[in-house]
Formats: sequence, structure tokens, C-alpha cells
Amino acid sequence: MEKSFDMNKGKLIVFEGLDGSGKGTQIKLLADEMKKEGRTVYLTAEPTSSSTGGMIRDVLGGFVKRDAYELSALFLADRIFHNVNPKNGIKQFLEQGIDVLCDRYYYSSLAYQGIDADLDWVMELNLGCRKIIRPDLCIFLDVDIDSCDERIEKNRLEREIYENKSTQEKIRKRFFEVFEKLGKEENIKIIDAARDICEVSADIIKIYHDLKEQ
Repeated sequence: MEKSFDMNKGKLIVFEGLDGSGKGTQIKLLADEMKKEGRTVYLTAEPTSSSTGGMIRDVLGGFVKRDAYELSALFLADRIFHNVNPKNGIKQFLEQGIDVLCDRYYYSSLAYQGIDADLDWVMELNLGCRKIIRPDLCIFLDVDIDSCDERIEKNRLEREIYENKSTQEKIRKRFFEVFEKLGKEENIKIIDAARDICEVSADIIKIYHDLKEQ
């Protein structure tokens, strides 16, 4: 797997968390801070807007049913496209010195598809792919299941297939199993995101400043 860290390159910062954990809000707040400091920032998310991403969203919305292994492969294909496509791929932005903030990445595949497919297989699929860039930083927003469920109920017209409490409990457990398996190979920071939005943002900005000094 390629590493994005280079003094002349942008940073790839990934946000992870359960559905309803506040990733979108915190990504915007960090992007605003980075722009104030003169950085050029590109915001992106997975699944992408590609045709493969559309196939994935059909599954997540419950319109099409697919096997967990098939869905894992679709996410991999979409993630490779996300990295290498010449128009708005992650790699070309980083090489231009542009920082990339991504809402979900391969950690989500490991946690979400890893509850129904073999976790080691999903890990090998993603971590063994040379076209997928390793993030400089992964920020995991940890919020209790009940709070996430309340946020989903308040902000969603329709729930996706993973957006129920019993499944979210399995996914949260799997996230922490994944982080333990990855160990020091990844720069993962776990944030208590059940607090005030500004407090959470302040912690994330501090972590970002620490990253700049590395």
C-alpha cells in the first residue's frame, strides 16, 4: 500500500465513526480551520459518485441485495477509482499539495463488511492493494449507540440497511477490533464525540496541528 506522507505532498485525513456520529460537521469545521491557515482543502467521501458508488448506494438504501463479499469487492473497486482517477482522485490532489479530508475510507469496509464477511479477507483486500493510499491520520468519532440512533432518527427520512441499533453495536465493536489489529501501522486517534461540538472540534484541530509538526 502506498503511503501519502511526504513533506511536499498534501495530507490525507480520514474521518470514521458510526452513522450519526457527526463526521460531516467535524470535517467542515476542520476544513474551515485549515483554510484559515492558508491550506487548500478538498472534501470527499465514500462511496463516491462513480457508477460503482451508485451500485453501493443502491445496496445501502435497501433497493438491491448483495452478498457481503460482493459488497466488499464493490467498495474496493470504488476505492481504487477514488484514489487513481485523473479528474478528482485522491492521489493527484495530494501530489499537488492539496489536503484531502475524506468521510469514510477502508476502515469502514473492515468494520461494516467485516461483520458478515471474513474480516481477515476484507483486510487483505484493502491493505494489500497497492493503489490505495494509506492515510496520514484517521480520526474516529466515538459516540454511544443511543445518541447515534437519536441523531439518525432526527436527520434521516429513510434509514440505510446498517442504521439500526443492533447492527451499529456490532459495527462499533468491530471498529475497535480492527484498530487493535492494525496497531501502530496506522495513525488512529479516537475522539469522544458525545461532547459539545466545539470541544470535539478543538481536540481534532489540536491533533491536526500535531500532525503538521511531524
